[in-house]
Amino acid sequence: METIQTSRLLTENGEQCSTCDFREQSKQLRLQLIKSQILSILRLEQAPNISRDMIRQLLPKAPPLTQLLDQYDPRVEDEDHATTETIITMATKPNPTAQEELSSCCLFSLSPKIQPRNILSAQLWVHLRPADMVTTVFLQLSQLKPGREGNNTRVRVRSLKIDINAGAGSWQNMDIKSLLQNWLRQPGGNYGVEINAYNSRGEDLAVTSAEPGDEGLQPFIEVKILDSPKRARRDSGLNCNEKSEETRCCRYALTVDFEEFGWDWIIAPKRYRANYCSGECEFMHRQQYPHAHLVNKANPRGTVGPCCTPTKMSPINMIYVNSMENVIYGKIPSMV
Repeated sequence: METIQTSRLLTENGEQCSTCDFREQSKQLRLQLIKSQILSILRLEQAPNISRDMIRQLLPKAPPLTQLLDQYDPRVEDEDHATTETIITMATKPNPTAQEELSSCCLFSLSPKIQPRNILSAQLWVHLRPADMVTTVFLQLSQLKPGREGNNTRVRVRSLKIDINAGAGSWQNMDIKSLLQNWLRQPGGNYGVEINAYNSRGEDLAVTSAEPGDEGLQPFIEVKILDSPKRARRDSGLNCNEKSEETRCCRYALTVDFEEFGWDWIIAPKRYRANYCSGECEFMHRQQYPHAHLVNKANPRGTVGPCCTPTKMSPINMIYVNSMENVIYGKIPSMV
């Protein structure tokens, strides 16, 4: 409703505004549209109430995420190609009944975006505590399933032999793509998993919960999924700056700052160049761009109004935390 009212205000007062005033109104409308568009695309009724301190606790101190943050490139990629999205899901504590059965059990609340047919890869990451000597560790993954008389049973589904050196702890990963696909096809049988990493002396080196000193070291699943490509029209138009005296429809620079929004749940980018359009639509321009012409016809007061629309929108790459506290790296369409 706020967006519609703002749009009506622009339409009714467009002729009375100076060029600079109208640009400012166009800019503010664009910012409001970006906010609502991001929430709509991510299927959020409102921005997640996640503080910076919560973000620090949620982010795993592990290679997949640290590499993304270190090498993060805010430039917009070409949206004509198929794209991938990376979703990181942290382990959570199981319900009390399951906890009695499995001391090292973990649950993973997977994003509904993850489907069996769109999974490119799936890795389970486990942090091992430091070993005081060179040793061989057997990383084991067992699935918790309901048994007879209400008792849960363990079924070993993966095992990995790892040689580790003495010294600092380390992250280890295990391929679970086929397992994850099976779990998604039979969600009713997913009661959680047990993770162990026994050394030669029978000591379990796996970190399975965020105990004091182990924050950010609990297990997580890294899933890469495939997005379908979308094609966009390729057109050119005018580019102007704020000091320009151009009155025709033109693209102006606009930087969106998510920190100014108070959106700490967006990890990266903290800001990006979104741009906005403003100006008058001439007759020839309306003929060349039918969509702009249709919007212009809806403005009975003349050509000065919200007729100036983009002919191409491009996506941005974003790392964010959703309401389920999943860390997601994906492409948000139509942001530039």
